[in-house]
Amino acid sequence: MKKVSVIGAGSWGSALAVLLANNGHEVTLWTHDPHEIEMLSTKREQQEKLPGVKLPDNIAIEADLETALTDEDVVVMAVPSPVVRTVAKQMSPFVKDGQIIVNVAKGIEDVTYKTLSDIIEEEIPNAEVCVLSGPSHAEEVGRGIPTTVVIGAKNKKTAEMLQDVFMNKVFRVYTSSDIVGIELGGALKNVIALAAGTVDGLGYGDNTKAALMTRGIAELTRLGEAMGGKPETFSGLTGVGDLIVTCTSVHSRNRKAGYLMGKGMTADEAMKEVKMVVEGVYSAKAALGLAKKCNVSVPIVEAVNRVLFENADPKEEVSNLLLRERKQEHTNLEWD
Repeated sequence: MKKVSVIGAGSWGSALAVLLANNGHEVTLWTHDPHEIEMLSTKREQQEKLPGVKLPDNIAIEADLETALTDEDVVVMAVPSPVVRTVAKQMSPFVKDGQIIVNVAKGIEDVTYKTLSDIIEEEIPNAEVCVLSGPSHAEEVGRGIPTTVVIGAKNKKTAEMLQDVFMNKVFRVYTSSDIVGIELGGALKNVIALAAGTVDGLGYGDNTKAALMTRGIAELTRLGEAMGGKPETFSGLTGVGDLIVTCTSVHSRNRKAGYLMGKGMTADEAMKEVKMVVEGVYSAKAALGLAKKCNVSVPIVEAVNRVLFENADPKEEVSNLLLRERKQEHTNLEWD
């Protein structure tokens, strides 16, 4: 049994707290929000973001960050990507040397273009930062629906320890040394999911969506490899796997926001309607910046940025993507 603190009591943090408590660990769930403290303590349920999933009695609800971080074996960081740096800075004075921190948010900082693990390491340099990612909606993990993810760590021993902490009969965990690839796959697929949702909102069919997802994974892989990720990672759980679930699921906030934009809402209107952080909106600008920096072609990412930030017509952007210059699908394949 381990002592595990989950920082962030949104849908994903609450679902993982339930998973870890059911695995027999001593779990603390932290939130700074007095309303959430009251709701989680009295109702034992995240009624607004994860309704219907009860918190086991062995999960302690905590408002004090120092208390939540004292004497923990593992700290799970489950706050939205835009506030990762702020919360990491708040955590820093209370984190012990060598503390294992598992980041489960997905995103890229839109000013620095840094991954979330880079940000955490920058703010908490004495910690050992790992990542957990994959096709894993909180709504399903909280209900015990079979799910598979991957743990990324620099140290194999740490990765295997975390594999044991999280894994059970309905939550299978693989390990990987490719932290960069895992994080980029998790962040960039949210941008493609916005496009996939927009395609649905426009009323297009399966052909269009399949094409978008396939070319989306090509863009994701090109950019991810340019940033140092491994090609195998993008064909695995945090590439193709996460892209599939985020582009197709009713649980996906990124797909939902895109759907609403396809129906005519602005990006701001869509985010207000979703009522949760839409990570892809923040990652889109960073992905475009990274692509320019690395000189990588990302036409879908470019189109998403135009729709989000330049009020471009989604229908025209789809047409423009289809009418680009003719190309060979795989340039490394030679003609006989």
